[in-house]
Amino acid sequence: MHGRSLQEMAGLVKGEVQFGAATGSFTPGTRRVAFALNSSSGGFVYAPTVMYIAKSPSSPAKGPFLAPADPMLVAPKYRSKQNAGPGGIQAIYSANVPLPHAGTYDVLTMTELPTGLVGGTGEVAVAKSSPIPDIGQKPPSIATDTPSSVHGDAALLTTRVPAEQMHSVSLNQVLGKRPVALLFSTPQLCISKVCGPVTDIAVSLQKQFGNKISFIHQEVYVGNQPNKGLRPQMKAFHLQTEPWLFAINKKGVIVARLEGAFGVNELRQALQAALR
Repeated sequence: MHGRSLQEMAGLVKGEVQFGAATGSFTPGTRRVAFALNSSSGGFVYAPTVMYIAKSPSSPAKGPFLAPADPMLVAPKYRSKQNAGPGGIQAIYSANVPLPHAGTYDVLTMTELPTGLVGGTGEVAVAKSSPIPDIGQKPPSIATDTPSSVHGDAALLTTRVPAEQMHSVSLNQVLGKRPVALLFSTPQLCISKVCGPVTDIAVSLQKQFGNKISFIHQEVYVGNQPNKGLRPQMKAFHLQTEPWLFAINKKGVIVARLEGAFGVNELRQALQAALR
């Protein structure tokens, strides 16, 4: 495959799938590119997948970068009302891809189906810089919502049904003292439609990691009303989309950052990194 352009690589596939980007905030470096794949009929496609990337379709393709499908399903006891229906997303693909410079890259996914190779195409736009806190940096020491900050109005703490237990401490109380998993999501009001599933994944792993890591969930909109704009905590992190997960070690340094959809394995790895 060495030296072939992305266009030539695309010529090897026998059919097309639709590439659905699950991440959109990129700066130069090796970055997580997460995505879903859909068939022409709209159903999700799950099979062994790799990603190739190039500066343009006619440029030499770099890759293959493995893009495993990470399961997003949790046991029924951890499933919220927002994530209970059939037909939802069951797994999310992600690849760690080198994006050395600002600019737009073309991507090609190749998936091995029993009927042969299928491909999906998309673009990744890399900005020169971003104000969103990154791995290796310290996040802002902000107050996140707790029962006292909302004066006991539990409906303001979370839109998840049933409510999860991730509001006992504020970020500024534990930052730099113990590991933290900080999740920005709004299960009921989610534009990306994946807040329900990722919040449920966090709830399921809180059972395993909750005695070592402070799990903090922060809703997205003021008063849980989108027309009132983003909460100050979202603005402090310069976030304009949801969901986002920041895994922070006991020194108060971000060790993993997951934008958009993520699965059980990626979150577990992020939590393990926070414990190191």
